[in-house]
Amino acid sequence: LIDNEVEDIIHQLEYRISRLEGVLRLEKMITESGGKIFATNGKKAYFDTTVEKCKEAGGSIATPSNPAENDAILYFVKSYNTYAYLGMKESLIPRKFLFLDGTQLSYTNWHLNEPSGKGEE
Repeated sequence: LIDNEVEDIIHQLEYRISRLEGVLRLEKMITESGGKIFATNGKKAYFDTTVEKCKEAGGSIATPSNPAENDAILYFVKSYNTYAYLGMKESLIPRKFLFLDGTQLSYTNWHLNEPSGKGEE
């Protein structure tokens, strides 16, 4: 009996999560790629604020590791007609970018003549 009750609770939670995800997708606040969920609150903010809000939500600022994840981030850029911060920073070597923890980038998709470090990469 307990297993059935637990199973019912799990199904109810899965249903509720599915409904919430549906609403967030309709509002263009989440998208998914490769098992990762990418989200936005649609508000403009400074980089440090964005990093902090991501942490508060239990996640981290987006760092695309393949073309599909890059497309997931571009979905928000196009939907909101704005830019997106990524979890990377320019190193001490000009035009060389690293993850925020200092490790090498494993995927890049720069525009021609980028990165320039001018915020338009």
